[in-house]
Amino acid sequence: MKQPKVSIIVPVYNVEKYLDRCMQSLLGQTLKELEIILVDDGSPDNSPALCDNYESASDNLHWPIIKVIHKINEGLGFARNSGLEI
Repeated sequence: MKQPKVSIIVPVYNVEKYLDRCMQSLLGQTLKELEIILVDDGSPDNSPALCDNYESASDNLHWPIIKVIHKINEGLGFARNSGLEI
């Protein structure tokens, strides 16, 4: 399994309008050995589907690794901790 040099945890809640810009910034980094963990904190907008699309698109790439966690809304701190768990 690929070992990333850096893991980035991105809590996601009602950010449908901004998620693409965030992801383009992360994907544009010069360090490619990234693991991006998107934590959908029970977002009621289209953010969960966007997260899944990024994860699916990354399945055929060597880097970066994109993982998605879907959970019930518990707030920013719990979202970050969920990302830390994986």
